Amino acid sequence: MKKLTKFLALTLAVAMSMTALVGCGGNTKPAENAEAPAAEATKVGFIYIGSQNDGGYSQAQHNGTKAVQEYFGDKVETIIAENVSEEKQTVKTTAMNMIDQGATIIIGTSFGFMDALDELATEYPDVTFLHFSGNKMNDKNFGNYFGAMEEPRYLTGMIAGMMTKTNKLGYVAAFPYTEVHIGIDAFALGAQSVNPNAEVKVVYTNSWGDPAGEKAAAESLLAQDCDIITQHADSAGPQLAAEAAGKLAIGYNLDNSEIVPGAFLTAPVWHHDKYLVPTIEKIIAGTYVPESYYGTMKDGYVGLAPMTDLVPPEVQAKVNEVAAKMEAGEYPVFVGPIYDTKGNVLVKEGETLDRAGIWTVMQSLVKGVSAVN
Repeated sequence: MKKLTKFLALTLAVAMSMTALVGCGGNTKPAENAEAPAAEATKVGFIYIGSQNDGGYSQAQHNGTKAVQEYFGDKVETIIAENVSEEKQTVKTTAMNMIDQGATIIIGTSFGFMDALDELATEYPDVTFLHFSGNKMNDKNFGNYFGAMEEPRYLTGMIAGMMTKTNKLGYVAAFPYTEVHIGIDAFALGAQSVNPNAEVKVVYTNSWGDPAGEKAAAESLLAQDCDIITQHADSAGPQLAAEAAGKLAIGYNLDNSEIVPGAFLTAPVWHHDKYLVPTIEKIIAGTYVPESYYGTMKDGYVGLAPMTDLVPPEVQAKVNEVAAKMEAGEYPVFVGPIYDTKGNVLVKEGETLDRAGIWTVMQSLVKGVSAVN
């Protein structure tokens, strides 16, 4: 009888214990003060052709990356690859390594990365690809972006045209390619708008990034009596050459006033954050639709670095007047009549080129520009 009583007591105790356990485990409502698990950061891969502190093109790109990091905080993790060559397989391998690390957004920042990203967009449909300066895209996961750099380049031409003493302006250019020619032409037209006697002499380096070659090209132009040097090249080499010769320089990509204080006037610059931040926000939200973005001074995507004290007040006033009209969308750069170097009409009188027209028509150099060795 005692054994039966003990058995019943033990059974009752086990049952009560199981009921208590079930009661604890069945309460799925979280405690009011419990924190929800942190969302996993979106990983974004940036591919640079140069180094992030090159004093020019890639550093300007990296400034955009830093702006993304600052804006999103721990919601976004960036993966950066520097000094990546434009060889297709190298670009693909770099991007795939980023994808293997969890990147769901890949951003290529040089023209020569385009074909590799185009192929990868097909191979990785769940990854979004963005490409700077190219023209390829799709309607699913591959977009491109660029800007109307012809606007601030025109303004720098005005500065050079008003400040030159020899009427000879030097331009260090990467390649004889449409994008580069648009910039040269805009600079020349800006100079000619205030100084009809201004000439622009161009030396091509045939490289996007060659500090020594860019410096040597500038030295060649200085030897030909050019007293203001500008550039469409990646490094600060041309600006350093101008300062060493006691001449003036207009940079590109960055405000280099602290690097070459004795020569730097201003520079056409990029504000990549104006595109990257809202675009990445859309991708994360799942609302992004691929586009071919072309940012303007009105958008704030391109602009002019602050003019230094080397630029006379009356020159600054004239440039600021035109800049204000550009920022209001009221001052197009390519308005006819415009002639090429042989006197042929490129843009008829009264005609204004839109984006498509600019990239179709302005492949030639305009009157007053000459390519030299």
